[in-house]
Amino acid sequence: MKAILRRVRISPKKANLIAALVRNKNVKEAIDILKFTPKKGAKILVKVVESAVANAKHNFKQNLESLYIKEIIVTEGVTFKRSLPISRGRMHPILKRTSHITVKVEAKKEDKPKKAAPKKEEAPKSEKPKTEAKEAPKKKPTLIVKSKKIEKPSEASSDAEKAS
Repeated sequence: MKAILRRVRISPKKANLIAALVRNKNVKEAIDILKFTPKKGAKILVKVVESAVANAKHNFKQNLESLYIKEIIVTEGVTFKRSLPISRGRMHPILKRTSHITVKVEAKKEDKPKKAAPKKEEAPKSEKPKTEAKEAPKKKPTLIVKSKKIEKPSEASSDAEKAS
């Protein structure tokens, strides 16, 4: 149940600001909000929302009170390029942006009480929940090296020669 408006002459950024006001709201409430919003995009969105509601009533036999706006998507349409002449034969571009607006409405599902499913027997729970404590990282053992005096090879050979 949706309505699509294509190539409407409003910037997508401006239309999306107004669409954010009524997303996920009841249809009656959304139309009231839009009617009292003093923006150009509000009038456009009212027409699209009303069209989606009419589609839901006529094609799907839905009740107005149960409808809500499921999603409003505002995408970028074609951009009309115009120009404004300025001095020395130059020109400034003017971009006239358009939008595509899609409104989807849906009937709210009535919450019926669920039947209580039979509970499975569970193991008795202890009073204190067991939490796995993270083990502290183990420290690497440090090596202690005792320094010994090592004789240089040249001195050792000279001492051996002196002894002989």
